[in-house]
Amino acid sequence: MFIKRPVTVFTLIAFLLLFAGAVPAQQQPPVAVIERLHPDLDAVIDSGANVSVIADGFGWVEGPLWVEQEKMLLFSDVLKNRIYKWTAEQGLHVYLEPSGYTGTLLRGKELGSNGLAVNPQGKLVICQHGDRRIALMQAALADPQPVFITAAGGYKNKKFNSPNDLAVKSNGDIYFTDPPYGLEQGPEDPARELSYQGVYRIAKNGKVTLLADSLTRPNGIAFFPGEKQLLIANSDPEKPHWYIYDLDRQGMLVNGRIFFNGTAIFQKEHRTPDGIKINKNGVVFAPGPGGVWIFNRKGRALGRIKTSLITSNCAFSGDYRTLFITADHCVLKVTLK
Repeated sequence: MFIKRPVTVFTLIAFLLLFAGAVPAQQQPPVAVIERLHPDLDAVIDSGANVSVIADGFGWVEGPLWVEQEKMLLFSDVLKNRIYKWTAEQGLHVYLEPSGYTGTLLRGKELGSNGLAVNPQGKLVICQHGDRRIALMQAALADPQPVFITAAGGYKNKKFNSPNDLAVKSNGDIYFTDPPYGLEQGPEDPARELSYQGVYRIAKNGKVTLLADSLTRPNGIAFFPGEKQLLIANSDPEKPHWYIYDLDRQGMLVNGRIFFNGTAIFQKEHRTPDGIKINKNGVVFAPGPGGVWIFNRKGRALGRIKTSLITSNCAFSGDYRTLFITADHCVLKVTLK
């Protein structure tokens, strides 16, 4: 039986909004949930923290970098050869194009930029897959231009594979990984000149030093606070581990060992370790199988930002209270403690 009720203005507005789809009938499922594996996670992130999407529609996003002086997040779209800029006030814009390949011959696959950093002189440092080098953008951060100089393009007269990720030491030394992902045919590409995947250092004077050639797929790289230890992710299904190294007085890598063995988690969720960021307390945030893993400094898994999206890398805001995550075709944001 239909009961006639007086229609108020507010009732009519609510009905129109619901009919137009502005008021969804049910909540959308969360993009990610926080998985607690150890009580110490409670000091890092709330179990009910909301993970939201701040940008979407990309090819494959990587290399996020928060630039505090400009209050902006930069990140690479490796497939589209662009760096994007996101700010809370203005949203999303193309920041730099081209970003990783400046050649004229048509080529595909992962040709754009990947890892990004800012050196002590305030220059943007770029891992350029397509150009197979570590480059510096010559323009100011606030006025980007695709004008680059090569910090290093090879080792012993052989071109790098495709520099992937980097960590800049406080003295200006650049530590970076060089897997084959930017080569069009991967490890079998006829243009490949080095027979291994290396970890290198570019010193302030421009000298390139090979630090390690034993890792099968070196990828993410980050210093622990104090810069006396370095963490490297190995993106190899056969050895899906995170490795830790001590640095000697010359800045060379010594005493390499497994920080966390990812074999068991890889068997459940097939995604290998990727980028790494470490906060001021030594807590490690490591994209890998099933989301972003969170480890304490001793390599104990505290928890995970669990998502069905394929996470590639992450970056902290200037106060370490926000974590930005590059994940497949979108960028996520979550509040930390």
